[in-house]
Amino acid sequence: MRRRLPLLALVVALVLTVVAPTARAVDRAGLRSTLTTLHHRLGPAAGAYVVDLANGNVLFSHRDSLALAPASNEKLFTTAATLLRFGGAGTLSTTLQTAPGAEIDADGVLRGDVYLVGGGDPTLGDAGLQALADQLVAKGVVRIDGGVIGDESLFDTLRGGPDSAYRPDGDLGGWLTALSWRHGRAGATGPAKGAATKLAALLKAREVRYERKPRAGKLSAVAGGGVAADSEPLATLASPPIASLIAQTNIPSENFYAEMLVKALGARFGSGGTTAAGVAVARAQLATFGIHPKMVDGSGLSRIDRTTPREIVRLLERMDGQDAAPTWEASLPVAGRSGTLRARMRATAAAGRCAAKTGTLIGVSALSGYCTTTGGVRVAFSFIENRVCNYCAKKVEDRMVSVIARLDG
Repeated sequence: MRRRLPLLALVVALVLTVVAPTARAVDRAGLRSTLTTLHHRLGPAAGAYVVDLANGNVLFSHRDSLALAPASNEKLFTTAATLLRFGGAGTLSTTLQTAPGAEIDADGVLRGDVYLVGGGDPTLGDAGLQALADQLVAKGVVRIDGGVIGDESLFDTLRGGPDSAYRPDGDLGGWLTALSWRHGRAGATGPAKGAATKLAALLKAREVRYERKPRAGKLSAVAGGGVAADSEPLATLASPPIASLIAQTNIPSENFYAEMLVKALGARFGSGGTTAAGVAVARAQLATFGIHPKMVDGSGLSRIDRTTPREIVRLLERMDGQDAAPTWEASLPVAGRSGTLRARMRATAAAGRCAAKTGTLIGVSALSGYCTTTGGVRVAFSFIENRVCNYCAKKVEDRMVSVIARLDG
């Protein structure tokens, strides 16, 4: 035991020499000096901007107006616009509808077809269709004198984003569709027919018969959003609230959700359920903040997207002043704790103090968000790098955020 004590003391001493620098506070001059040294390692296609949110003072900047591909930092624009337009409590609804004039008779026979109308809910799965089937049964329906028809007309039928020339894209993790049961992956039948077929099977299991095979189609007499003008829904399924959807987008960096939210923006507030229409709504919302990024998608998969660290920090500043600020910050991964930052900066002052959105493509890395420093300073920062080694750039990003977290005031 005595022989082990000197060894233990040596180990403790070594640990302290590693941890101590991490815990040491830095002043503003020291922060600027350290960030300057670190950022120069990222090459000429890298930009940085760091601001004290209390007074707007710039703590550090380097090529802050350089237009760069942001990778998944693009999701900051998408989710901010979605939160501001829909509100945190807003939802996307999937409904069961009938054509105008169709009725349920005294014997429980629905005279006509049942339309499963998609509202762009990216979370739609078996449980959701089961809930809709249960609501229909609760209406007293025992037979459908027609069939079950899947209606995905709220969105266009382009299954991917611009990065894949709008074809199905494995990087998205699903097919884009307003009726996205199981992320729209329904094979040769297509998402609308696939979802209708599943709903029909669930109705059959509940002893509700139908006369025609499930198919894809479009509800007639639509009046915006794919819902019949004079028809109340037979059943309605609301998505999780927008506050939850943006967290489910940003924390794991979910590409599918981001692209679905963009189309939902276009369908609800723009010219239609297309990527281009949704991006136009997002850009219009961002313009109210004086921000004008080049956006072609919602996820950042496209290398045509461009923004600057200054623009992203501007977004972070303006969102911090909104009533929805707590909801917005809660949608970001936390260093050393959650999502894409769970394994990063664990043994540093940034752990639990900094929340930020990551971004990664081949040769592209980004990290932008907030820190409440050990000295109580509220900071917004953005680091974007192009033409870099991803792994190497992230190591530098982590060191830069960790030193920000030690700012003493």
